[in-house]
Amino acid sequence: MRTRRIRPGALLAALLSAVLLAAGGAVASASAATPKTTYYVSLGDSLAKGYMPGMGDTDQGYTDRLFTALKAKDPSLQHVKLGCSGATTTTLLNGGGACAYPEGTQLAAAERFLRAHRGQVRYLTLDIGANDVARCASATGIDMTCASAGLHTVGDNLAKILPRLRTAGGPKVQYAGMTYYDPFLAAWLTGSQGQQLAQLSEFVQELLNGIISFGLRWHDFAVADVATAFSTRSFTPTVPLPGVGEVPLNVARICQWTFMCLKHDIHANPTGYQVLADTFAAVLKR
Repeated sequence: MRTRRIRPGALLAALLSAVLLAAGGAVASASAATPKTTYYVSLGDSLAKGYMPGMGDTDQGYTDRLFTALKAKDPSLQHVKLGCSGATTTTLLNGGGACAYPEGTQLAAAERFLRAHRGQVRYLTLDIGANDVARCASATGIDMTCASAGLHTVGDNLAKILPRLRTAGGPKVQYAGMTYYDPFLAAWLTGSQGQQLAQLSEFVQELLNGIISFGLRWHDFAVADVATAFSTRSFTPTVPLPGVGEVPLNVARICQWTFMCLKHDIHANPTGYQVLADTFAAVLKR
């Protein structure tokens, strides 16, 4: 019987092939073990930026708190924070305002990111519209002509903003927007004239929230009903407010969860921002 001779070249090729297969398997295993980065994109106004008086934009707002809760379930999640203090539906759509974006507008910046990371964005939240009408309120009353124009603008602009976000992000993103609490309910504490202003303010806020909710639902966004979480419609029952006495529940919520009664500032305090975050979290559980 003759001994079969193995050529050195063939042996080298076989060894090299085995090494490459093993290396490929190791790379595949490492790739499978490393989770793909996912994203939460937040858009909106100063509430999305976590603004608080004396501190400016912070990392303690509702989007930051919501991100912390979402990341606990998905460690690969990253937060892309695109909001801008003072934003209106018009500046979000057309640019201008306090923030500059390389893409020109907050909406364009969001669209670019969504398209570039399609399939990786898990959540998108939006709060916008309050600044379109807040400018119409003052300590002496509400300019209803101004408010009516602002409400129409919110409806018209949301009809352009929302479908563009969905088109850029695709069907796998969980989209959610919010209604607003009414900081001007704090006028109740100033007497009978202030109580009339508070009731008128709640009426305008109800119109705004109705327009926002309709637009969100029409475009398949979940609605985080912050207005209900803040008991915005509840002039009854009355509850004790430390240092003041009995006040309507909705007024107490504004004093306890925003800076309006303490510093005449419309923004949420840390407790209020947590309420906002929890309200969003409840509709992003699916």
